[in-house]
Amino acid sequence: MPSRSDLPAIAVGTTATLAAVGLARLAYTPLLPAVIHQGWFPSSQAVYLGAANLLGYLLGALLAFRLSERFDARKLLGLSFAAIVLSFVLCALPAPFSWFFIWRFISGLAGGLLMVIGPAVALTAIPPERRATVASFVFTGIGMGAILSASLIPMLLRLNLSAAWLVLGLLTLVAGLLADWGLRRLANLAPDNKAASTRADTAAVADQPLPALSMAALLVVVAYGFDAAGFIPHTVFWVDFLDREKALGTDAASFQWLLFGIGAIIGPLLAGFIGQRFGWRRSLALGFFIKAAAIAIPLLSITLFWRSASSLIVGVMVTGLVTLTSGRVMELVGPTAYKRVWGIGAVSFSSAQALSGYGMSALYGVLGSYLPLFALGSLLMASGCLLLMLTPKTTSVNNAAAPIPATLGLCKKEN
Repeated sequence: MPSRSDLPAIAVGTTATLAAVGLARLAYTPLLPAVIHQGWFPSSQAVYLGAANLLGYLLGALLAFRLSERFDARKLLGLSFAAIVLSFVLCALPAPFSWFFIWRFISGLAGGLLMVIGPAVALTAIPPERRATVASFVFTGIGMGAILSASLIPMLLRLNLSAAWLVLGLLTLVAGLLADWGLRRLANLAPDNKAASTRADTAAVADQPLPALSMAALLVVVAYGFDAAGFIPHTVFWVDFLDREKALGTDAASFQWLLFGIGAIIGPLLAGFIGQRFGWRRSLALGFFIKAAAIAIPLLSITLFWRSASSLIVGVMVTGLVTLTSGRVMELVGPTAYKRVWGIGAVSFSSAQALSGYGMSALYGVLGSYLPLFALGSLLMASGCLLLMLTPKTTSVNNAAAPIPATLGLCKKEN
């Protein structure tokens, strides 16, 4: 369990993941059927608004590392929270598609910054022996967002769609204020001269040439991209698939999203325990296999038991695999290079996510059915599992596979 001194770091990391993914992205999933039902946009356009957020997330992840080395983290995080609040408020009334696309893109960009900078600030402020525990709590923010949206949005939609957008903005504002509290506490805990020295050292590291990435770490980063591409059917289309395509109705579909959120909260805590007990490599590969199977369940059955199993297991694995991948990266490259490699992993993740989001949206436009997307998602997850099985069993950065050329690598190999 975390100690009291860990609470500021947990507050920063958890609220960052809550706003970045749990609200800015995942809350749109239960909103999607309502946006279509109430005639704001046809289905062919509405699905692309989810993809717009993914595209913005990619840009945010690309910019996050360099921006964090040149600007104060508190200001960057504050601006990111503010941008997401504005994106919800300014989408609360019907408007042209281009207006919604721009603000969904901005919310994704801010989410990408939060998802890279927030956990990095939180985890680097914690002693190494407690990082795994804190990381497990940090990534529960993703599931909290899904649970909040599943619980509140169906009730708010009984009022009107605008109320749902505004309440999501209010929740993001509260999360931003809590994050700012944590950042102020972390700043007060560190002596000024130590903080200045840390910033100087960080800036010096940022100006160094980017060293090579081990082949093992590269495979993990690529597999992480397959994970991002594979779960798009559940994180973007799942509620609309159940509500409209399978005619189960809003309440039944929202209940499945609630199960997804519960799983997403359990995921990091369970993954942290399993990873430390059974090893990060084995646990990560097994997680990919289980997630591939769970994504494929709708191809066989959507009875209450099986769709609930799919919702819960995919929810567990969405956040659990983030924790397991984080642990495997730390195992392969060590704490010094972790932030840089985790940033590259975020780029791989967000790139694959954006491509998959647009590709699957286009495929839905052609086929008019979500069902083939679940088959494609499962296949992508299985491909990632095969890549992870190719990585060496070693847990030492000294024994990692030979580095690839520096022009392709972005992580320092430690001695």
